[in-house]
Amino acid sequence: MHDQPLAYEDSEFLHSEEARPVRILAEYLEPLRRLRLQNIQDTVVFFGSARIHSRADATRAHNRLRKRRDTRSKEHAELIKRSRKAVVWSRFYEDARELAHKLAVWSLSLESQHHRFVVCSGGGPGIMEAANRGAYEAGGKSIGFNIRLPFEQGANRYITEGLHFEFHYFFMRKFWFAYLAKALVIFPGGFGTLDEMFEILTLAQTQKLSKQLGVFIYGREYWEEIINLKPMEEWGAINPGDLDLLKWVNSPDEAFEKLRAHLMAYHLVPETAQEDRAPGIAKTRG
Repeated sequence: MHDQPLAYEDSEFLHSEEARPVRILAEYLEPLRRLRLQNIQDTVVFFGSARIHSRADATRAHNRLRKRRDTRSKEHAELIKRSRKAVVWSRFYEDARELAHKLAVWSLSLESQHHRFVVCSGGGPGIMEAANRGAYEAGGKSIGFNIRLPFEQGANRYITEGLHFEFHYFFMRKFWFAYLAKALVIFPGGFGTLDEMFEILTLAQTQKLSKQLGVFIYGREYWEEIINLKPMEEWGAINPGDLDLLKWVNSPDEAFEKLRAHLMAYHLVPETAQEDRAPGIAKTRG
């Protein structure tokens, strides 16, 4: 007689269309369990481009291009231009690394029964790696909520053991970003970074969460070329005070001081019993 497995041990069933609700629920319950085991209460999330490299890597790649033989081709000139820009952009990798280091050192000094304001990233390369790396170098824990994609992205090696999470569903990954975060730091990035930023801004603007969420935009010279939100206020698409949700910062020291002030003012003592747990999932209004 054929040995029929239990439903929850049947791989064919678990990957079927009918089992989609089970898979979604698993991406809530499995992180919940591990975050509880690791005693993580809340986070500070770093968003930014996966394409920003460390200064050492960007400089090395630029120097390799300069030494190539086909230096007169149009294609080579364009590559040189982009690699030169990558060296300039690497400043943000180093800044994210330094800021995460400062945050981790400070959070380790707090008297708490849980790990507070843990550095959290999307788990991949670029700014995500820089954030995890800074916390790692400070001796603190850090989280990587990685998304499983067909073309990218592998998890970086600086995530704390046991805190590397793999998601299939973008919306479940976003849930864990939003509901544990007490603040976000938005470094230069592309479509994905903008998507994550506006998702959180919408939650803050509509006051869907009971907590005061800090949103810090890092790198004014980059972001002011990319987005201009003032016309939205002038046309009445958002309320006059909505742009105050964004706090502009331009250096690791400035970002850390404003970030720490926000965390101490609003989150050192959790507002609800639900947020005083590990993990402290934010209470939803309404």
